[in-house]
Amino acid sequence: MNVFIIYFLIYAIIGTAIAVASKRVGIKSARDYYIGGRKIGGILAGATYAATTYSAFMMIGLVGMAYSTGVGTLGFELSYLLSTVAILSTVGYEIWRISKERQWISPSQMLGDLYGSIFLSKFIALLYIFAMIPYIAAQIQGLGVIFQIGGMSYESGVVAAAVIVALWIAIAGMWSVATTDLYQAILMLGGGILFLYVVISMILPFGGSLRAIEVLASSGYLGIMPFWSFPVFLSYTLPWIFFAITNPQVISRLFIQRDEKSYKMSVTFFAAFGLLYTLLAVMIGLFARYLAINGIIPSGLGGNYVTPAILSKLSAIAAGFIGISIIAAAISTADGIILSVSSAIFKDLLGLKDKKVELIATIDVVLTVVASILAYLHPAYIVDLSVMTSLLLLPLAPVTIAGIAFKNKLGKFSRASSLASIISGVTIGVYGLYANGAGRIFTSMLCGLPTSLWVLLISCLVIVIGISLDY
Repeated sequence: MNVFIIYFLIYAIIGTAIAVASKRVGIKSARDYYIGGRKIGGILAGATYAATTYSAFMMIGLVGMAYSTGVGTLGFELSYLLSTVAILSTVGYEIWRISKERQWISPSQMLGDLYGSIFLSKFIALLYIFAMIPYIAAQIQGLGVIFQIGGMSYESGVVAAAVIVALWIAIAGMWSVATTDLYQAILMLGGGILFLYVVISMILPFGGSLRAIEVLASSGYLGIMPFWSFPVFLSYTLPWIFFAITNPQVISRLFIQRDEKSYKMSVTFFAAFGLLYTLLAVMIGLFARYLAINGIIPSGLGGNYVTPAILSKLSAIAAGFIGISIIAAAISTADGIILSVSSAIFKDLLGLKDKKVELIATIDVVLTVVASILAYLHPAYIVDLSVMTSLLLLPLAPVTIAGIAFKNKLGKFSRASSLASIISGVTIGVYGLYANGAGRIFTSMLCGLPTSLWVLLISCLVIVIGISLDY
């Protein structure tokens, strides 16, 4: 039997067993299903936050970015990590604290409640569907590609991904997702460490890591390369800096910790995991460039093809385990997104009562099937919308920060401007995509400024005007 399939079956069986074991906590309400009844401890909460946040992008996209653009990639990714820890320690903590008082179970419900607008919560729920389903599809597409590398068909990867995603969510909601995320976080780190080890082994015949550092430095890859101009760096980092308060799958993880100690522990766990995983991905990418300089892999690879090129040079055993760790990253992200979008549909679009648990699985399955069909069909716009996800959700950042900061002082003008802020920001983002295309959205400028900066500036201006009128 194919080594990769053996690995995958072991991975799926262990994960399913963990998910089934988590069901013992009992799921009696939507609150239990979507946010674990606010009873999840620090390590588990930190692991599910980390595994959901760090998708297959890290060991594929970020590796390729470091290979292509050098150590500037580290600055880009560390900007995200540091800003996220800062947000989690301030605005995030307030979200956790207030969520216990107001019993939020969905991120769109949170904003609707803060501004006193049911229409706002429904609109944001629709935005989540539009922005996140293509992103889920992109994760499932990634699994299809990994299956192809492992000697299987793309279609079998899509089907396997759909089954696991739906199953691990349906078994016990947040509990089964969080426990399998801890398992997958361990796999992700293990796969990353093995990946770095085998890459270092590959460069040993060419002088080892010290020689690699010398060559990379002399080639400019350990300095700020032309790609990372300040406008481009700003364009890439702005959506990521506010990721913690714009993306539903991570906002919902601010509702789950059982107490303050657990919350602080979850932030610490995430920070440690994020730093290690980021360093692994960037180092792999830089050493991959050294392999290209020595002719082991092609020098002109596109970013998403660097990891497959390296894996093709490895033994089936090593490549299979690394491939499974990337699958774990994709599955954990897809699970987290579907669970959070499902909560928005359940609570805000359909307005269902907390006890209607039997309807939740149907919502989850429909979301999984739709995303899987899109992944199978490979429509071109999925790539565009996946790239656009961060821009489409960026207008939620100023609205969220303002809502938390002025939660008891928001009136009719704030309510109206919150919706106008989001619509104006999304419109600018969509225009940027139309004008520049997905491939250039973060490197092209609008009137000399990055599209993401325009989105943020206009969204901020609109919400500030509304709040000032209420004062």
